[in-house]
This record gives sequence, structure tokens and C-alpha cells, in this order.
Amino acid sequence: MATEIIWHGHAGFSIKNAVNILVDPFFSGNPLSSEDVNSIKADLILVTHGHFDHAGDAVTIAKKNGCPIVCSFELSEIIKKENVETIDINPGGTIEYNGVKATAVPAIHSSSYNGAYAGEAMGFIIDNGDLKIYHAGDTTFFKDMELIGEIYHPDVAMLPIGGHYTMDVDGAIEALKLLKVKNAIPMHYNTFPPIKADASEFQKKAERSGIKAIVPEIARPFKL
Repeated sequence: MATEIIWHGHAGFSIKNAVNILVDPFFSGNPLSSEDVNSIKADLILVTHGHFDHAGDAVTIAKKNGCPIVCSFELSEIIKKENVETIDINPGGTIEYNGVKATAVPAIHSSSYNGAYAGEAMGFIIDNGDLKIYHAGDTTFFKDMELIGEIYHPDVAMLPIGGHYTMDVDGAIEALKLLKVKNAIPMHYNTFPPIKADASEFQKKAERSGIKAIVPEIARPFKL
């Protein structure tokens, strides 16, 4: 079954195959999203770190759908008190869920949840049997992205480009050089003034390097 991807704005994605995976759900208070959080479907939720613009709606959606949240050990200890199922993980760990594998990989960023320390930030390698997707979470580029590319061979990289809290367009291009992927999707931009960025600039620079860059429309499904 071909994988369908939906960008929900910011760093949020639905990755739909036999299992519907939701990454970094942020709908409430997201100025780019008009989607109703109560309409969002998921079988599994992945959260890269605890900041409100990545984990903000995870508990609400998990309760609505009766699905688990995969996150760091420290974040899991916090949010499971809200009566949701969690699966804790840290970089290097892999969970399997109904045929889907999600491996946590490092990211360079901070993480807190409602003011409490929430462990390490991370990215995910998601393997649903059709695609291997690298969702980088919030991060700058770093040398070990080269290892992520060599070990996991992702088909596509979802990378932040907004700067200020993460790498910017040029930083994301450096990440692509390290990862050696063939497809890229920009994320984490234009949600707030400090992370204003031009996705078309990223697209042009990526394609000059022979990488297909897809700039999705919010809430509109697409396939690679």
C-alpha cells in the first residue's frame, strides 16, 4: 500500500499506510492550521520532544483515538499521569507497532513540558514497510546525520528550515548533504515570526543538489 502523507503545518505529519502514524501534533493554537483537533485520527503518536508546538495535542488525540504515545522516558513519566498509554524510548531504541518500526535518533535541541524537564529531544526513523522516513524533530545539522543516512537509508527527510530555534534553510541543505537522501520535505517554518522562512528557496537549493524537495500544502494529502 502506497504511503499517504499529510502535513498539518509546523512539524506535524500524518503518515498513513496500514497504520496511521501521527508525528508532533500541534493544532490548538497553531496559526497555520484550521483542522479540528477532535477530527484527527491516529493509531500511533510519535512525539520528538515536549515543547507545546510538538506535544501540545498529543494527549487529547491519544484519548480520542485510544492510541499510545511514543516519547522519551522523562516525557512519558509526565504525560502518563494524564491517563494515556505511553511507550517510552530514547535515542538508539526501536519500537514495533503493528508492523511499523520507529527508531529514535539524536537531535540537538531542548525539551520541556509545561515547564518540567522532559528528557532529550530526538528525531525518528519511521519504517512502515513502504517508506523509510526521517523526521528530524527540532535540531540543527550535525555530523552524525551522516551515520543516520548510512545506517537507516531513509527515502525522505523531513527537516526544519525556520532558523532561530532550529537550523535554517542553508543548515537544512547541509543536513541533506550529510544524509544523502533523494527526497526532502521542509517543516517548522512560518508558524511564528522568529521562524519565517521561504520554502521555495529550500526547494531550489535542494534541487540544485539533485534532491527532490516537496513543499506540501497544509492538510492536503500527497504521496512521494
